[in-house]
Amino acid sequence: MSTETGPAPRAGAFRTKTVEQSIRDTEEPEHALRKSLSALDLTVFGVGVIIGTGIFVLTGAVAKENAGPATSLAFVVAGIVCGLAALCYAEFASTVPVAGSAYTFAYASLGELPAWIIGWDLVLEFALGTAVVAVGWSGYLRSLLENIGWQLPDALAGTNHLTGFGFDLLAFLLVLALTAVLVVGMKLSARVTTLIVAIKLAVVLIVIVAGSFFIKVSNWDPFIPPAQPQTGESGLQEPLVQLLFGYAPTNFGVLGIFTAASVVFFAFIGFDVVATAAEETRLPQRDMPRGIIGSLFICTVLYVAVSIVVTGMQHYTELSIDAPLADAFKSTGHPWYAGVISFGAVIGLMSVCLILLLGQTRVFFAMSRDGLLPRFFSITHPTFRTPYRATILLGVVIAIVAGFTNIEELAVLVNIGTLFAFVVVALGVLILRRTRPDLPRAFRTPLVPWLPIASVAASVWLMLNLPAETWLRFGLWMALGVIVYYAYGRRHSILGKRAEGESAPARGPQGP
Repeated sequence: MSTETGPAPRAGAFRTKTVEQSIRDTEEPEHALRKSLSALDLTVFGVGVIIGTGIFVLTGAVAKENAGPATSLAFVVAGIVCGLAALCYAEFASTVPVAGSAYTFAYASLGELPAWIIGWDLVLEFALGTAVVAVGWSGYLRSLLENIGWQLPDALAGTNHLTGFGFDLLAFLLVLALTAVLVVGMKLSARVTTLIVAIKLAVVLIVIVAGSFFIKVSNWDPFIPPAQPQTGESGLQEPLVQLLFGYAPTNFGVLGIFTAASVVFFAFIGFDVVATAAEETRLPQRDMPRGIIGSLFICTVLYVAVSIVVTGMQHYTELSIDAPLADAFKSTGHPWYAGVISFGAVIGLMSVCLILLLGQTRVFFAMSRDGLLPRFFSITHPTFRTPYRATILLGVVIAIVAGFTNIEELAVLVNIGTLFAFVVVALGVLILRRTRPDLPRAFRTPLVPWLPIASVAASVWLMLNLPAETWLRFGLWMALGVIVYYAYGRRHSILGKRAEGESAPARGPQGP
């Protein structure tokens, strides 16, 4: 273990937890996680969570409304933004191989309150992401069941969400089943995910290979359609950049590619979940960078290929918004592929839910182990060495949310939450390079400080393209988090108690 050096620790809400102390805390028997994951497992996790709703749904909507055939370039732009963040995540995850991802990284660099805020943000991001994807999975499965003549009653199909009386039984049961898988252990989770990802990749490759035979080059003309001003949005629905600076984003044209990138960014959400499994990786210094960067690269290539094929099969103005891949094959007279794609979506979204739920439980576990949430939830299972209490609690809560609540309007919070995490991690790399230059770093983010600065700028730009209403809801959630921190977290912080113990005067033996 390296000796702790560096500047004197800060006090109060901005006290930092050293990397060495974070690693020592992982060695406490009651709070230790089992190390069982390899670079391949991490890459599979990354691919499993990234390829989901984005590739099966967003491609059509963005091509039809924002960028046309240039949607492939929008995926490249979004992939570059994520790539800048991925390089920062890779340095942190290999240097601080502790559960919690951006929360743990912020605790080591920015301080306790910023760490709490980003942890609070990730709890919302992963919870909403899991619930939203579970509801989408339920819709795909019901569609397949209806094709064979079996239909759930409306009251159990989630069809009455807008009235508040519907219950999505399938989404509810999916989250509970995945919760059980996570409780049993990470290796089982990795095996289940590997099987699911193999099926999902096979379906994606079928789309690319089979679809390439039905491409009409004329459908790519023009590749970048003429720019059109955005219409129909007003008030808090307008992008924040428009309200602040009067800049009006466009659909289509060169600027439309960047508008589309802020939308398709949702399709990349999830690669940062890989970092939450750092503590359960056998060789995190070597394997975390490989898993994070490798999964992002694979998915970017697949996204670009799918968007090129689909816009070549069917003119962008005729693409379906709900099921663009399946409907593109129908338009060529090959409806059989539509069923295969729907099956792939059902299988694929299961892995997305599983890994988002994994990320949620690990962040919650890390915050609990630090005392910022009740320590009861950081006790690991004596046999499986998983945070079973936190997993069961969150699994049940998210299952209920997915079953009862109409959360479509809240789903955009997942985007802003992820981008906010990207900003924090990039800033953390800059700060830790300055305050702890002595730390051994198995992977070093290149071109520091310029690359982290570019990551911050790119993430902030995409955040500004989100609706002002999203910023308002995000601000309210963050304000609630600050209240919870000062009401509970600060008073129960393990780091705070250690600091108080070190500063307390020595006492002699006490009499009876």
